[in-house]
Amino acid sequence: QVQLAESGGGLVQAGGSLRLSCAVSGSIFRIMHMGWYRQAPGKQRELVAGVSSRGNTNYADSVKDRFTISRDNTKNTVVLQMNSLKPEDTAVYYCKGTNWVSADNYWGQGTQVTVSS
Repeated sequence: QVQLAESGGGLVQAGGSLRLSCAVSGSIFRIMHMGWYRQAPGKQRELVAGVSSRGNTNYADSVKDRFTISRDNTKNTVVLQMNSLKPEDTAVYYCKGTNWVSADNYWGQGTQVTVSS
C-alpha cells in the first residue's frame, strides 16, 4: 500500500518562504515520478512542479525561479521549496506520485498554503 503525506503548509506574508514535504510509504518510491499540484478555490487543480524518477524537473511558468522541487530516494521524500511567495500562490497543495511501470497514481491529502498581501 502506497501512502503520501504532505506537511509544511501554513500562513506566510507575501515575499516569504515555505517548505513543503511529502513522505511516501511503500517500496516503490524509486520508480515513481513525483509532482506537486495546487488547487485554488474555484479553479482547477494544476501542476506546479514535477521530478521524474531520474531526477529531471519541470515547473509551471508561474513558479519558475521561485520554487524548487527535489527528491531524496534514501528517505522516500519529495520537497517543494517555495520562495518569494505571492498571494496568488494561495491554494491547497497536493503531492502526487505515479508508478511509471504500472501507471498507478497516488495522491496525498493536501496541505493549505495561504499567502497574505
